[in-house]
Amino acid sequence: MEAVAEGLWRLADYHEKKGELGKAIKCLEAICQSSVSFFPVVEVKTRLRIATLLLTHSHNVNHAKSHLERSQLLLKSIPSCFELKCRAYSLLSQCYHLVGAIPPQKQILYKGLDLTNSAGHELSVKLWSCNFNSQLANALIIEGDYQNSIAALESGYIFSVEICYPELQMFFATSILHVHLMQWYDDNSVEQAVNKCDEVWESIEPEKRQQSVGLLFYNELLHIFYRLRICDYKNAAQHLDKLDAAMKADLQQTQYIEDLTKEMNALNQSLSRSDLHYKDRLALTEKHAQLQSQLRSMTEPTSVSKESLEPGQFGNMRRKSRDKLELAPYPIDGEWLPKSAVYALVDLMVVIFSRPKGLFKECAKRIQSGMLTIQEELVKLGITDGMREVSLQHSAIWMAGVYLMLLMQLLENKVAIELTRSEFVEAQEALVQMKNWFVRFPTILQACESMIEMLRGQYSHYVGCYHEATFHYIEAAKLSESKSIQAMCRVYAAVSYICIGDAESSTQALDLIGPVYRMMDSFVGVREKTSVLFAYGLLLMKQHDLQEARNRLAKGLQLTHNHLGNLQLVAQYLTILGSLALALHDTVQAREILRSSLTLAKKLYDIPTQIWVLSVLTTLYQELGEKGNEMENAEYQSKKADDLQKRLVDAHSSIHHIDLIEKVRREIQQLKEVDMKRAIGGPSLGVNLDIPESIGVSVSLPTSSLKLMDMDTGRRGKRKL
Repeated sequence: MEAVAEGLWRLADYHEKKGELGKAIKCLEAICQSSVSFFPVVEVKTRLRIATLLLTHSHNVNHAKSHLERSQLLLKSIPSCFELKCRAYSLLSQCYHLVGAIPPQKQILYKGLDLTNSAGHELSVKLWSCNFNSQLANALIIEGDYQNSIAALESGYIFSVEICYPELQMFFATSILHVHLMQWYDDNSVEQAVNKCDEVWESIEPEKRQQSVGLLFYNELLHIFYRLRICDYKNAAQHLDKLDAAMKADLQQTQYIEDLTKEMNALNQSLSRSDLHYKDRLALTEKHAQLQSQLRSMTEPTSVSKESLEPGQFGNMRRKSRDKLELAPYPIDGEWLPKSAVYALVDLMVVIFSRPKGLFKECAKRIQSGMLTIQEELVKLGITDGMREVSLQHSAIWMAGVYLMLLMQLLENKVAIELTRSEFVEAQEALVQMKNWFVRFPTILQACESMIEMLRGQYSHYVGCYHEATFHYIEAAKLSESKSIQAMCRVYAAVSYICIGDAESSTQALDLIGPVYRMMDSFVGVREKTSVLFAYGLLLMKQHDLQEARNRLAKGLQLTHNHLGNLQLVAQYLTILGSLALALHDTVQAREILRSSLTLAKKLYDIPTQIWVLSVLTTLYQELGEKGNEMENAEYQSKKADDLQKRLVDAHSSIHHIDLIEKVRREIQQLKEVDMKRAIGGPSLGVNLDIPESIGVSVSLPTSSLKLMDMDTGRRGKRKL
C-alpha cells in the first residue's frame, strides 16, 4: 500500500506542476477515501498536503481546516512524528486565524508549545517553538493583549539566542518593537526596543545583512515610524534614504532578471530550430548555460526550505522567492508584508516627508506609483469596480485591508497637497474616492472614518465654510480613540471657530483649545504642541493680548522649524508674527518676517497664505509711505485674490461640494464582530499599520486669509498702541 500512496503522491505532484489543482487534490483524496486502510502516518501526510494545496491555491479554508482537524485526531494515537504534529498545529492555527476563530487558534498554539517544551533541545524543536510563539503573539495582538504578545515574542527571542541565530533574533527584536509602537506604553520601553534592534542588526555579519532584505525593510520602516512619532524628522530621513536606495536596487535587479529571462526564451527558440549549424548551436548552448547559471544565482531561495509544507501566501498562487521579503526561516511564517505592499509603503513614506517641504512633483510621482501598484494587487484579489466587503473571501480580507489602508493614506496625502495648492476640485475628487472606498469596505477601513471626517473639515475650511468645518472636525474627534488625533481635531475646529470671528465662536474656540493646551506636554513629540500654540496665539491676538500672543507664537514657530520642518505651518506662523510686529510698530522686523513668509507661500503654491501676507505687506507700505511698493503689492494681491475667487467658484459649483460640506455623517452597516476582528487582524505580526503622522492627521493648518486679515486690521483700527 505504501507504493500505491507514493504513486498517487507523485501523480499529484505532476498535476500540481501543470496547474491542475482539482486533479492533484483528487489523487490525494483517493488515499483518504480508500476502503483499504493506509498507515495513519501516510494519511496524515496526505491530508497535510491537501490542506497546503487548498491554502496556497484557493480560498477553501474550511475544507483545509477539516483535513487538518482529522490529521490532529490521527496524530494523537501516534507517539512520535514530532515534525508532522508541529506542521499540523501550525497549519491549523493559520486556518483558525483566517476564519477569525482566535480562541481555538490560541488553544492549538498552546498545544504546540507544550509539545516543543517536552521534545528536547534539538535545533528543529526550538525553531518550531519560535514558530508557535510568533503566531501566538499575533493572535494576542488581535485581542489587544499587548503585554502577553510581547512575552511570547521574548520567548521566541530567547530560543533564537540559544541556537545562535542572529537573523532570527532580529526577527523577534523587530517584532517586539512593532508591538511597542502599536501600544506605546511608555517612551523608555519603546526607545529600549529601538536600541535592541540596532544592537542585534549590528551583530549580523555585513554579508548576511545584505542578504536579509526583508529584515532591512522591516527594521528601517519601524525606525521611521518611531522617528515620525517623536517628530525626529531629521534622523528619520536617513532611514528613508536607505530604504529608498534598497528599493531602487531591488527593482533594478528584478528588471535585470526579467531581461535575462527574455534572453533565455529567445535562445530556447533559436535552439529549437532543426536547421541550426553545429557551431552556432554549440555557441548558443554555452550562452544558454551561462544565462541559466546567472539566473539560478540570483533567484535561488535564501531561507525557506523547498520541502516546506507551509503555503506561500493564503488565497494566492504560490509566489516565487524573489517576490517575497522574508523575515525568518522555515518553519516560521516570516513574511511581514508582500514586496509590492512594502514598496507602496516606501512611496507613502516619501510622500509624507516630501509634502511638508513643498516637494509636490516628487509627491505626485510617488502617489501615482503607489496607487498603480495597489490597484494591480487589488485586482489580483478580485477587488474590481463595484465589489463590496461582503463579497470578499475570508482569506483575502487581511491582504485587502493592507492594500486598501495604503491606498487611503496615499489619497489622504493627495487631498492635503491639493488643498495646500488651492486645487479644490482635485481635492474634492480624491476625497470622494476615499468616501466611496469607505462605503464599499466599512469594516476593513473602519479606522479611516475619522480621517475622512477630518479631511471634510479641512476642505470645508479651505473653501470658507467654517461652521461646516467645525462640525466635521468635532465628528472626527468623536470617531477616533487616539488622544493625539482628538487633540488635533479640536485644534483645527478651534481655528475654524476663530475664523468665524464672533464672540460666541471665540468662546467655543477657547473651550476647545484650553484642555489641549493644558495637556500639550503629555504628548509624544511636538506636533500637538506646535498646533495648539498656533491656535492659542491666534486667540490671544483676537483678544488683543498682543505681547503674550507673540511669545506663544514665537515658541511655536521655533518648535515647528526645529522639529517638523512643515513649511506651510512655518509660513502661517511667520505671517501672524509679521502682523504682530506691525501692530507693535516694529516695521523692520515685520518687513523681514513677511518677506520670508511670502517666499515660503509661493514655494508651496499656497494662494490663501500669499494673499494674507500681501494684505499685511500693503498695510506695512501704507504706514511707511512707500507708495510704489504699496501699489505694486496691492495689484499683485488683487490678481491673487481673483485667482482664488475663481477656484472657489469652481469648487462651490461642483457636484461634490454640498455632499462634502454637509453636516451629516453617513451611517454604514459593518460586518459582524468575528469578521471585524479578522478584518483588523491578519496572519502576520505587521497587521496594524500604525503609521503615526499619516493616519488621519494632516499637519498643515488651513487658515482663511480673508477672515484673519479682517480680524487683524479691524483690531488695529480700534485700539491705540
